[in-house]
Amino acid sequence: MTPRAIVPTPAAQFAKLRGRRVVVGVPGLGWRADLRADDAVVHGSRTFVPVLTEHDYYRAETEQIEIFAPLVPIDRVWVEHLPDGPEDLGLPRASTLDAPPRRQPIPAELAEALTGRRIVQSVPDGHVRELRAVTEVYRNAAGVACIRLCGEPDWYRWAMSGNLPSIVEVNADLVWLE
Repeated sequence: MTPRAIVPTPAAQFAKLRGRRVVVGVPGLGWRADLRADDAVVHGSRTFVPVLTEHDYYRAETEQIEIFAPLVPIDRVWVEHLPDGPEDLGLPRASTLDAPPRRQPIPAELAEALTGRRIVQSVPDGHVRELRAVTEVYRNAAGVACIRLCGEPDWYRWAMSGNLPSIVEVNADLVWLE
């Protein structure tokens, strides 16, 4: 079964933002993704969202340290949301310059490059997200198309410490590029 598409949703629609994946930008100009938010703060009459790169987010969480987070006006922040209901059909949608594009999962075997990218794994009771690919699709000793994955916290810990992550080999037909 195809994983649900990620639908960017205005951050103002969420009470809690801490740890959520976000996209920032200005309609008509462009977008920046692979970011994490903290809860919104109010300065004067304006609401802002502290936004970190994912690397800095995981470093702060792992090392329990404070990291400077630029404040982005809330109207320029969208949460990567997995809606239930009609949006969940996985149907392609035309892009617009008014909001960040939907992220429709792509089967791993059809993707051009996987290493380091966000991955979704199909499991019997649904899908597992927050994974990163550590290899491209390859054939194992049994001739089965596979890919190796690790959890996203391990991916960033590997970057920070050099310690190899816990890696699993998964049948490629159960893996999607997010």
